[in-house]
Amino acid sequence: MVKFLNTSATNYFLEELIKSAKDRLILISPFLRLNDRIKELLEDKNRLKIDVRVVYGKSELQPEEISWLTELFYLRTSFCKNLHAKCYLNEELCIITSLNLYEFSQVNNNEMGVLIQRSEDAELYQEAYEEAQRIIRISDEVRISVETIGKESESTAEADEQSTDKLTTSKLAQKIGIKTIDLIEQLTHAGYLEVRDGKNYITFKGKNAGGEFRMSPKYGPYFLWPESFRL
Repeated sequence: MVKFLNTSATNYFLEELIKSAKDRLILISPFLRLNDRIKELLEDKNRLKIDVRVVYGKSELQPEEISWLTELFYLRTSFCKNLHAKCYLNEELCIITSLNLYEFSQVNNNEMGVLIQRSEDAELYQEAYEEAQRIIRISDEVRISVETIGKESESTAEADEQSTDKLTTSKLAQKIGIKTIDLIEQLTHAGYLEVRDGKNYITFKGKNAGGEFRMSPKYGPYFLWPESFRL
């Protein structure tokens, strides 16, 4: 039996859907700017190693979202052109709704939706699940790397360098006389960085050595290192 959801019920059951996910979680929303409560729930799913797929499509990720997403190993993000569907599923529940995963929508808008329970209508649930899978297949997975600073973003990095005594990874590589990619490999081998799901993360050792994670509002995440840093 399909259950009608008003605004408050949609928000309630969305949280319950995320919390109760035991195996998989699919979140499809054109706009993506998560509130603190949803982030907290997704961080818990990440700790439990639950596979989470997030598909968005109407705007570029905000810097704060990029910074947060880089920390979640089991969450994968995809971009789907012309996406307008809003659909949220775990292995037992499905919500089809007008509600975006967007802070403004969850607080200010009047929304409607329906809740489908697999135990009560397996056929309808399966149809929604298969369409969600199709949307995932036609989406482009977004690879978020914490080392994206290049020539086009050096002005941002230089501003950081001028405010500290530290260098970006690319500038440190230039000073040492090697390629940036080779320096990243050496930093990883030495334990200052680690790679998880294709993304570079600064380790506790890297932080103790004076390394810092930074976020450029325009160009995304990168690292700073002490000018005197030595491998």
